[in-house]
Order: sequence, then structure tokens, then C-alpha cells
Amino acid sequence: MKRIVILGAAESGAGAAVLAKKEGFDVFVSDMSAIKDKYKALLESHDIAWEEGHHTEEKILNADEIVKSPGIPDNAPIIQKAKAGGINIISEIEFAGRYTHSKMVCITGSNGKTTTTSLIYHIFKQAGYDVGLAGNIGKSLALQVAEDPHEYYIIELSSFQLDNMYDFRADIAILLNITPDHLDRYDGCMQNYVDAKMRILQNQTSEDSFIYWNDDPVIKKELDKYDIKAIQYPFSLLKENGSIGYIEEGKYVLEKPTPFNMEQEELSLTGKHNIYNSLAAGLAANISGIKKECIRRCLSDFPGVEHRLEKVCTVRGVNYVNDSKATNVDACWYALESMTTPTILIIGGKDKGNDYEPIRELVRKKCTGLVYLGADNTKLHNFFDGMGIPTRDTHSMAECVKACYEMAQPGDTVLLSPCCASFDLFKNMEDRGEQFKTLVRNL
Repeated sequence: MKRIVILGAAESGAGAAVLAKKEGFDVFVSDMSAIKDKYKALLESHDIAWEEGHHTEEKILNADEIVKSPGIPDNAPIIQKAKAGGINIISEIEFAGRYTHSKMVCITGSNGKTTTTSLIYHIFKQAGYDVGLAGNIGKSLALQVAEDPHEYYIIELSSFQLDNMYDFRADIAILLNITPDHLDRYDGCMQNYVDAKMRILQNQTSEDSFIYWNDDPVIKKELDKYDIKAIQYPFSLLKENGSIGYIEEGKYVLEKPTPFNMEQEELSLTGKHNIYNSLAAGLAANISGIKKECIRRCLSDFPGVEHRLEKVCTVRGVNYVNDSKATNVDACWYALESMTTPTILIIGGKDKGNDYEPIRELVRKKCTGLVYLGADNTKLHNFFDGMGIPTRDTHSMAECVKACYEMAQPGDTVLLSPCCASFDLFKNMEDRGEQFKTLVRNL
């Protein structure tokens, strides 16, 4: 009996363990942190051995294969020892893909992944397709393959997941954009991060589809390096350079595979970045044979994604917007670009090697105040303080919301769009967003 060891016992790891058990492997799960009760219960219900708070090397390094959580870096000691021992290390998505022949619609990019993935899932679901949501959102792909299989899966993929995928194939691959992110995990090297994103193309055949943003300079440069066999569906804001999805004279247009158009003002998602997301989603639905009337209706009624430019409430004439998912500079750029009122920007957190230069002019043009929110705000002070914009230094969400309340004037927008990861002060970006919403609603 082959032995599979799962490192990390959150959503992806617990799901991979259940699938491995179902497929007849000897399974062991190990997590350096505490395992949540719901995942312990899932493992125990399938009689799967587990440990938490440490890694027992003799129980791990005898594995035939290791399924690694995307959150575990390659330089973790246990991963280095496994590699030295010649043990194959894969992702949960790679593992799950071995046991299903379902259609895979896979989305990656530095920004817009969650919105685009959720919108595609919304369209497929409303069209009556048998579809599951997986990857960074939804339930573990492996758990669904094991216990609740679907004909289609809509999968949000991070660079970390793509790093450990080798034979997995996307029937429809979507590459939204590539901008600097997670460089701390890629030795500070942008090309390493770019290479990870481009792995979404691997194994595609002439029967598959590749949807990508035609205006992205990094993608354009990289495409020349690849022998792309899939049918290409480039999209852009304007009709140019062979794009088959674009905006023209106020209309949202898809040329192929079936001609489709609708009024741009009917799109439920607003802002330039959401035009890209809506074009990518519409193309995926069109390629998959979903009827025009369903695509049109779903692009019009999609409610949006929590923690992504989420309107919280209005207090004393001030609008509060939760964009906690903006964990890199480019995401913050898109949020600021969509602002139409004077803005108090909340920025800060665990820096990932950020360069704030791309948002300098938008901050100068749109922001009437900056509220720093982090354990260490030194880098923010050094970059922004000289711009002459009022700033406040805070180290908790309660301090932050209080500062915003004091600074904002009627007609302003308070925008939480931090540019940074959340792990210095919060459990995750969801915790950061939830704390913001709760405190704002209590003002």
C-alpha cells in the first residue's frame, strides 16, 4: 500500500486526506499549527491518523508522496528534508486531478481572481450546469472529487498552488494579469513569480482554451516564450491587437466563439478592473456553450464578492468600503482608480516587498488622508509622509476606524485597501475585513 503524507490540515489538506483514503492509500496528516475542530472531525470520521503542533519526521519522510498545503514555503525544513530524500511533492489540486475527468475552468492572476472565479461559478450555476467551486475559495477540490463530484469545476489558483502542479490540465485557462506579488516567497525575483503564473498553460492541448488580458505587458512578453496549443481568446478594454473581447461604443462585445454583446452600463460590476473580470467570465461561459440570455442576465445581477470593494454602510455622510482582499499594490491601484469621491485610504500590514510607487499619483490625486494600519508602519511613513497628505498611525482596527471617523468629512469615502498581507495583526484578510465592517457599523 502506497503511503501519502498530507502536510497542512486546513481545507485543502483535509480534503486531500479524505480522497487519498478513499483511493486506498495509507494516509497520515501533519500540521505544525493547531488543526481546526471541523477538520479534526472530518479526519476522524474517515479514520485518518493526524498530528498537530509538530512534524514527526519518521512518520513523514517514509512517504511515497507528499501533498503540501500551498501555505507552506519550499524552504520549510520538513520540505527541504523531503526533497533531499527524493520524495515527490505535489499540491492538492494536482492530486485531485488524477481522480476526475471533469471539465476544469482555472483562473489565476495577481488581481481579480476571486471576483472572476465567483462570477463564472454564478453564471454556470444559474445556467443549470453541474458545477463545483474550488481552489482558493469554495470547498476543497479533492473533497468534492471524493464525496460530491461535479461535471465542471471552477477553480481559483494561486501561484503557490501552481508551483506544485505538474500533470494537471485546465480545459479553460484564464490569466487575468501579472504584477509584483508574493516576491518574499520567490527570492525577491519577479521572473520566478511570473514563471509560476504561466504554469496554468502547461499540458493544454488544441482542444482547450486560453483566455488572457491582451494589454498586460508581462503576459505579452511571456507568451513569445511558449508554444501555446490551446485556442487563444485575448480580451482588452478596447478593440485592438486581435482582442475578441472588448468594450466598443458603450457595448460589451465578445466576437467568439459565438457573437455576443450587451450594454456596458448593464454590467453589475463597476470600475475598469471589473470590466476585465466580466470579459474573462463572459468568454469562459460563451466557450462552454451557455446561452446568451443567461450570460447577459448573470453579468447584470452578480452581487459581487465579500471583501472586494464591498460597500459597508454610510455614516454621517461618509461611505465606508471594505477592500481587504487588496493584499498587493496593484489591487489597491484598481480600488483607488474606481474612487469618485475624496478618499481616506487605510493602508498597511505585513509587507511583501512592496513598491508603492505605482499608487503615488493616485494617492496624491484621490486621497485627503492616509491611515496606516500595521504592527510596523515605518516603510509607509518613509514613502508617504512627504506628500503633504494628513496621516494617522494606528496598530489595531479599533484605532484605525476611530482615526478614519475623526478625519473623514461628509461626502468622503473611507477605503480599506491595505496593499499588504494581514498576518501581522489579523488571522487573515477575512478577519481584517470583518473587524472593519463590525466596527464601522457600530459607529
